[in-house]
Amino acid sequence: MGSDRAPTPELAGALRVVREGDIDVTLVGDRARLAAALDAGIEVVHATEVVTMHDHPGQAFRGKPDSSMRVAVQRIADGHGDAVVSAGNSGAMFATSMLVLGRLEGIERPAIVTVLPTPSGPLVLCDAGANTEPKATQLAQFGVLGAAYDRVMHGRARPRLGLLSNGVEEGKGTPLTRETHALLSKATGAFQFVGYVEGSDLFRGVVDVIATDGFTGNIVLKTCEGIAEGMFGLVKQELEKNTRSRIGAALVAPALRGLAKRIDYSEIGGALLAGVSKPAVIAHGRSDATAIASAIRAAARFAIDRLPAQLAHALHALA
Repeated sequence: MGSDRAPTPELAGALRVVREGDIDVTLVGDRARLAAALDAGIEVVHATEVVTMHDHPGQAFRGKPDSSMRVAVQRIADGHGDAVVSAGNSGAMFATSMLVLGRLEGIERPAIVTVLPTPSGPLVLCDAGANTEPKATQLAQFGVLGAAYDRVMHGRARPRLGLLSNGVEEGKGTPLTRETHALLSKATGAFQFVGYVEGSDLFRGVVDVIATDGFTGNIVLKTCEGIAEGMFGLVKQELEKNTRSRIGAALVAPALRGLAKRIDYSEIGGALLAGVSKPAVIAHGRSDATAIASAIRAAARFAIDRLPAQLAHALHALA
């Protein structure tokens, strides 16, 4: 109930997934506003409160115990479902999931894992916004979690893990990145730590996984979204300049549509909150029905693959 256009896209996305027949969905929120779900045979659990985008995460958790977010996460904790999805306040979803579902053994701080499309394949980024000032041990865990996610979801046996910095030399970076670099250099997990990588390397196929703090990761994510939208706007302007350009546009339109689909966040849908005991997926606040449906499918796959347990096992790399 807390996304930018709730509950319209949540309802439409849930209906789309349920009609596919493979996933059971329960919606949590204002029963009156979700009447169409009931008519379609979708279970609705009533919740009287809503966490807004302006609520402080801690206050939302303590002050709104009957919010749709809190009730939904609690149902998963109580065994009434296998995974939970929210397009609401991401900070509140982080706090609620951590406090209600609990952290996996060995996890210092859960982190948000997201995937960026690149010419050489998917690029996993962790953390994408949950922890703005992590400790070095936590940042190292973000890298290990991201590498484990990549192995399970993308099938790369030994993902190349890089640590985002302002240069590739070991003396670069901040005290945080230098300490993290030392920790990851000694790690013995099923990944290859390639050291520091720069922002310009993200889309060059240099690495499969990027570890960074949540402040930087969120800026990278939002910048990539903005660049993608801006570039398509520039291309459209060029293709509409004159008759010759418009004729050329008709020829390249299929390729442009394919590219647009590859970089559209709604095709990915949501990001995993890695490090909590059950799959919790955080979707974009402005998600449409396609993005919600994609997030639900992703959450179901995380549950089927028992991803939290596999992530927990990966932490032995830093022991």
